[in-house]
Amino acid sequence: MGKGGGCMPSKSKFHISESADRPVSQAEGTDVTGSEAEGSKKLRIFIVFYSMYGHIESLARRMKKGVDGIEGVEGVLYKVPETLAPDILEQMKVPPKNDEIPVISVDELVEADGFLFGFPTRYGCMAAQMKAFFDSTGKLWREQKLAGLPAGFFVSTGTQGGGQETTAWTAITQLAHHGMFYVPIGYTFGAGMFRMDSIRGGSPYGAGTFSGDGSREPSEPELALAEHQGKYMAMTVKRLGQHYSLPPENASC
Repeated sequence: MGKGGGCMPSKSKFHISESADRPVSQAEGTDVTGSEAEGSKKLRIFIVFYSMYGHIESLARRMKKGVDGIEGVEGVLYKVPETLAPDILEQMKVPPKNDEIPVISVDELVEADGFLFGFPTRYGCMAAQMKAFFDSTGKLWREQKLAGLPAGFFVSTGTQGGGQETTAWTAITQLAHHGMFYVPIGYTFGAGMFRMDSIRGGSPYGAGTFSGDGSREPSEPELALAEHQGKYMAMTVKRLGQHYSLPPENASC
């Protein structure tokens, strides 16, 4: 390219295009049949979460429904590894984890076209289990393997002032160091984000729920916002896939 023109990023650094050797999704409801089985490929959004009492998992499952509702895109559910010992979890009365959803490895992250990361808050920041997973991505960070990929967040807090916004806001640093794009939902859900007639989680930063003492389940408005975020991210990833173009093979700086 001529002087001052700069270089286009390489395809290996921006995983917008689908890789031919990606494994079949293990997430619930994924059925590789028909046209996909014949060779057509879907863009894939990895919904990667940590859920101690099930609130984040409920949002993640509804979010997958939203992603899957956009043609050409599918959501894949993954958990991050637990860091607490079984006896500690038992003392905290944490219910058994659902083995149906696989635990993701760091190396699998490069297979995604986009991400939705979900986690409960701990004093306004992500839970340690999710932070530990991000901390383990150093190899991908050094090679900037995730650069250019879009990502969003969804959260769970115990109280209304417990971090519905700051939990997502403080997580943006993880994306910045990896060179990823943060995709908030803004107020794209419309009137549902302005109603004041009931307690509801979520913010322009992403979907959310209030867990209270743990007994409160996500409400339908909160789940509806999660589904909307799934659709919104799927449409974003699809647009990026359609508009991203590669330089000619012989392009040079």
